[in-house]
Amino acid sequence: MPAPLPQTEDHALPPVLVGPLLRRLEPRRLVLWLVGSRTLALTLRIQGSADIRLDASQCTVIAAGAHAFVHLIDVHLDTALPYDELIEYDLLIDDEQAGIAEWAPHLLYGDARCPTLVLRSRVDQLLHGSCRKPHHPAADGLLCVDRLLAEQPAAHDRPALLMMTGDQVYADDVAGPMLRAIHALIKRLGLFEEHLEGAVVSDSAKLYEHPASYYHRADLLPALQSNETLRERFFGGARKPIFTSSSADNHLVTFAEVMAMYLLVWSPTPWTLITPQPPALTPQRRERYAAEQICIDSFTRGLGNVARALAHLPTLMIFDDHDITDDWNLSAQWEETAYGHPFSRRIIGNALIAYMLCQGWGNHPDAFTTVLEKAAALSASGDDRYLDSPVQDDLINDLLKFQNWHYLLPTTPAVLVVDTRTRRWRSEMNLKQPSGLLDWEALSELQQELLDHPSAIIVSPAPIFGVKLIETVQRVFSWCGYPLLVDAENWMAHRGAAQVILNIFRHSRTPGNYVVLSGDVHYSFVYEVFIRHRKGGPKIWQITSSGIKNEFPRNLLEWFDRLNRWLYSPRSPLNWLTKRRRMRIVPHIPEHAEAGERLWNSAGIGQVFFNDQGQPEAIYQHNSNGSPKTRMVAPQQHD
Repeated sequence: MPAPLPQTEDHALPPVLVGPLLRRLEPRRLVLWLVGSRTLALTLRIQGSADIRLDASQCTVIAAGAHAFVHLIDVHLDTALPYDELIEYDLLIDDEQAGIAEWAPHLLYGDARCPTLVLRSRVDQLLHGSCRKPHHPAADGLLCVDRLLAEQPAAHDRPALLMMTGDQVYADDVAGPMLRAIHALIKRLGLFEEHLEGAVVSDSAKLYEHPASYYHRADLLPALQSNETLRERFFGGARKPIFTSSSADNHLVTFAEVMAMYLLVWSPTPWTLITPQPPALTPQRRERYAAEQICIDSFTRGLGNVARALAHLPTLMIFDDHDITDDWNLSAQWEETAYGHPFSRRIIGNALIAYMLCQGWGNHPDAFTTVLEKAAALSASGDDRYLDSPVQDDLINDLLKFQNWHYLLPTTPAVLVVDTRTRRWRSEMNLKQPSGLLDWEALSELQQELLDHPSAIIVSPAPIFGVKLIETVQRVFSWCGYPLLVDAENWMAHRGAAQVILNIFRHSRTPGNYVVLSGDVHYSFVYEVFIRHRKGGPKIWQITSSGIKNEFPRNLLEWFDRLNRWLYSPRSPLNWLTKRRRMRIVPHIPEHAEAGERLWNSAGIGQVFFNDQGQPEAIYQHNSNGSPKTRMVAPQQHD
């Protein structure tokens, strides 16, 4: 167990609230992220190198409030760090030279005096997962990452990276106790207020105090018939009986709310600064609040271990929908409705600003120079409490047009992380139909990035090759005009996008070995994909791990799994009616599954080991409930 957290007096704040998190690491470049309660004078100490006193060119500080300062650390090194060795690092604060052992002992393993990092010479193994909802009753899958690091401390056992493939936070599905903690932390840290347009309340301060702030945020929209669709899409708490059960009635609205959420899901320290109490609620809501509180309490107890893992393992991220809002950009009609109203546009924009600061920048800092300057201008705008609305809206406009959320890691094999949320292929025939997950231009760029790589890992939040029966049900609902009801977004839902991505796989100069890492769906599975009538490949593996802290309704998934095996087995003639008719899909079998089961439904984290050709040689799902890890076995191995 990590060391106990230091206790903080009421009048004092710890210097570091969250972090450090290791982000993108290269031999001559280290990218780290942390949040301080003030602007910190930091010195980076790297084993074997001279101390580096971080100046403004190496550490950009952006205020999120009176006592919350995001530190974006990007250090270029004169001497390359060695590969495949444990490297100790430390962050010293001010002239006191207090290191992590003094200000965050919970980040250390055993008797260590500082954290370690490892730069792997090739991606021989990695961890991946998505969908971490704090109030889901399952245990946190990131605790599996901490256990792996604690049990296997050697450098050669360290995964090359942790890839989070979407829904790292749920901005649209928030428990009452979590929202109460968010508001307490906003007050404790003096996070920025903002003015609101198009809502019943005029600003964030009135929002937090409004009776509808807890479990009734739909009531904050003007009571106009024309806003009915907007209400449904953001605050309706629409029930989705087949795939998900969304509860948007505590949807985060302000920039401060989303920033507080990030602080509370990545670190135990902010929880030591607040003592949230339940708000005034109806008896029915009190019962729900109490049930959610049990899950939130369990979640917070593991945050010290989660923070420890994130301080030792480089972590890359990409958004899916819940990082911003449910069904984000699902269809052209959704976009017209959401972006056409100032209140919903601000909600989306606030989540994007927070994502950029807390997730996006650390993946590829060079892509964010211009928007980061505007974010710094926003934090310096207005008076001491309120953000300047025109500056805020200008930044949001830029982020809504931003086209560099995707990125490429120059590793072996290459890792390409695609943005399937903002560069959509909109349907021109029917605005209600689901948009393609990448437009033609983005797909063309993807093909260019893949050319002449012998192998590649593609990170797509939604599986490229999903469960065919579920995709068929989604298609039926889309035909009937209800794509939002079933989260009808998959690669095969849009004819153009589906055809282009399949042609990219068939291209003679694109890789011979593909691994597609995905999440999103709240269950895990592995498919091996073979191109019919083509000798020599390519070889494709669809590996899906979901969720980190979320699961599919168990009985419902068992029926889907069973029916999918009957209707869409590898030899089924129904496959010839799908876009996969030129491919053969062979499912791997979960080692501990019941007879015939293909879909694994347990919160946790995925682990993939690769051979020298970039092919997966072992695929595991680590279960957060403490049961043995599950190996996903190819049929011939299983037999």
